[in-house]
Amino acid sequence: MTRFFTLRQAEQLLPEVEAAIREALAARAEYQEAESANREFQRRVMLEGGMRVDHGKLLERKHRREMSAQHLKQAVERIHGYGCLVKDLDTGLIDFPTLFNGEEVYLCWRLGEPAIQFWHGVQEGFRGRKAIDQEFLDHHQGDLPN
Repeated sequence: MTRFFTLRQAEQLLPEVEAAIREALAARAEYQEAESANREFQRRVMLEGGMRVDHGKLLERKHRREMSAQHLKQAVERIHGYGCLVKDLDTGLIDFPTLFNGEEVYLCWRLGEPAIQFWHGVQEGFRGRKAIDQEFLDHHQGDLPN
């Protein structure tokens, strides 16, 4: 079931969402680094026609990759658990569902922005972002009062 936020509720949750998206980005970077090291190792084995394999190191790399994937998944699930939508992990783009004039729209925030300053329709996406103005503030609502 979708949770609908007021701007105030979304902004109160922003520190937790920001921490989780930063954790997700760090876990993804760790995963990509481990995956790259694993591919390089496999390439070297193929080029050298086989070589002595340090199984401990190989297992360590595999474990590192699996743990970072698990941390990434947990961070994204935590954001979803708050009721938010991860729209673009690369840019840290997060949407908070809200109602505007009775229609579902999204409060839109991107990592690095100081506050939630934009909203857009469900079908519009990031390019359709509009500045939050007084009309929006007067006619949007969440599930619960502010």
